[in-house]
Amino acid sequence: MDLLLIAVAMQLVSGIAAFACSKAPRLATVLGAGGAVAGCLMGLVPTLRVLLGAAPESLRFTWDVPHGAFSVELDVLSSFFLLPVLGLSALAAVYGSDYLLAYRREKSLGGPWFFFNAFIAGMVMVLVARTALLFLVAWEIMSVAAYFLVTFEHEKADVRRAGWIYLIAAHLGVAFLFLAFVILGRHAGSLEFSAFRTLPALSAAWSATIFLLALVGFGAKAGLVPFHVWLPEAHPAAPSHVSALMSGVMIKMGLYGLLRVASFLGQPAQWWGLTLAALGMQTALVGIILALYQRDMKRVLAYSSIENIGLITLALGLGWWGLASRQAAIAVLGMTAALLHVWNHALMKGLMFFAAGSVFHGSGTKDMEKLGGLMRRMPWTGGAMMLGAVAIAALPPLNGFVSKWLVYLSLIECGFLTKDASSLTALLSIGLLALIGGLAAFAFVRLTGIVLLGSPRSPEAEHAHESSWLMLAPMLILIVACLTVAFVPHLVIRLLQGPLHSLLGPELNLELAALPTSDSPLHILGRLNAWIVIAVVGLALLIRVLTRDAKPAEGPTWGCGYVRPSVRMQYTGRSFVEMISEHLLPPFLRPRTNRRAPHGLFPTQSDFAAADPDPVTEKLYEPFFRRWAVRFVRLRILQQGKLHIYLIYIALTVMLALVWVSIRTWWSAS
Repeated sequence: MDLLLIAVAMQLVSGIAAFACSKAPRLATVLGAGGAVAGCLMGLVPTLRVLLGAAPESLRFTWDVPHGAFSVELDVLSSFFLLPVLGLSALAAVYGSDYLLAYRREKSLGGPWFFFNAFIAGMVMVLVARTALLFLVAWEIMSVAAYFLVTFEHEKADVRRAGWIYLIAAHLGVAFLFLAFVILGRHAGSLEFSAFRTLPALSAAWSATIFLLALVGFGAKAGLVPFHVWLPEAHPAAPSHVSALMSGVMIKMGLYGLLRVASFLGQPAQWWGLTLAALGMQTALVGIILALYQRDMKRVLAYSSIENIGLITLALGLGWWGLASRQAAIAVLGMTAALLHVWNHALMKGLMFFAAGSVFHGSGTKDMEKLGGLMRRMPWTGGAMMLGAVAIAALPPLNGFVSKWLVYLSLIECGFLTKDASSLTALLSIGLLALIGGLAAFAFVRLTGIVLLGSPRSPEAEHAHESSWLMLAPMLILIVACLTVAFVPHLVIRLLQGPLHSLLGPELNLELAALPTSDSPLHILGRLNAWIVIAVVGLALLIRVLTRDAKPAEGPTWGCGYVRPSVRMQYTGRSFVEMISEHLLPPFLRPRTNRRAPHGLFPTQSDFAAADPDPVTEKLYEPFFRRWAVRFVRLRILQQGKLHIYLIYIALTVMLALVWVSIRTWWSAS
């Protein structure tokens, strides 16, 4: 535990040193990125030790702050979530060390590195905190540091808007968490997690209240629909290495918090699992539909993160339902699928955001309609993006397919093991999950096809250049990790035995012990993935050998009979998805288009405009906040800007508090 806290201190100290060297961008980068990488590598030592079966490590000492001591612990659940946090953060620091240098003439880099290191330290402390007060303080550090990273380019209006939306969503969510911890503390008599674990059995009403408060508070951070509205705004605005961390690991803090709080409430109720499964299916479906027609590459990836969080929540809901229903196979499969996809999504989404950032770094634009032809100009980035797209679309032979296959297995088990309405619901859900998979494949074929193939659609794409090895190396490492999970999934799943035992409890110990002997389909799946890769590589080499002496024909691409075809005649991202968006999606999820068709014998002008706002933001949150903003504006009369007025407010507040205490004392005495 001491080593992990030293790692956190190293990150904070190096961040402060980078901030102090703000006038020297390269030195600030070396200090900030170097401290982040060193701290992450140091923190991985105790993390792996606990994950591999060592005893939990803890540290506790009293402090002067009310409501508990400084108490931290690294147990198997914390180490499970800490592994992707530290691993991806180290890679993001290496990537960001070159990515941010492009801004060295415009901006100071000391501040971004300070907040980057504070962001990592906040996430680590969230995972090891063992008092509610320390947890909320670390949660706030994580959230506020992320806000300053999101608003890195604060001179842009859309970035400022994204920052405000994120900050509002973060603090509305923490208000629900605060209330949940207050209720737990009142029943336990303490705000320490150890007291929460020894709570006497709560009534069903109190357990339900705490669970729902935690679901809203942590669901807002995780990006569950309809609490997701900050995510597609903040991810595109942040620097790409920060987007990778926010999507790959920060949103998982919401899942960790939900699992941790649920562990205080004892045996889950069946409706908890059903609620999570339904919410997860809704989140996955809405997320991937909205990803279909976005123009901004990073916005596509942000909505894809919402989809994947939905898949994890669906699997988690199935696991909890199986645990509550005493269906051991469903519980183990569902929880295994959820945990494995947490790791897989961190790898896949980190890779995709790094690739998108490399495209932006090399071309200067994130607009898909201005890109094209980048596979020839940026072959390493293009290859990484293609592999990441295959993985994130859950297609064989990469790792996304493995965890999604486990989600299918858990639904199949649920469909055939039970004999009630839940059986039919589970079987119908398989169809919905297949639809989500098909839409995901379509979305990433569109992304890679429009960005990488065809001809450049703008001067930015025409003059794009490949990124440096400091940005390419983290992508290659993530590709190797994705292939490892795809080829030996049964070995990776054995690392999940500790977290599974922690979440499912000792009553399923026999089933947990039997899991490695029942995962023969994963052996087959791993070998199948390996043979697919070998076959593809072999076929590529064979084609290369057979065509090495062939002289490629040169000439213009056939342009449908037009005499002078141009790059504007290529498919756009909008036209590629038009059949689905215009004819298959429900009206409230379609993009908004305005057309003025040419008319008359000699038409001179026509217009077409398309917008892709988030329907939940546009039709729910914006009208709500606009209506209440008009009402609250009347309270501005209280802000007089005069000191004596504020002193009167304080005196009135103290008087009201004294009256309230007097009334309570009199009532208790009587």
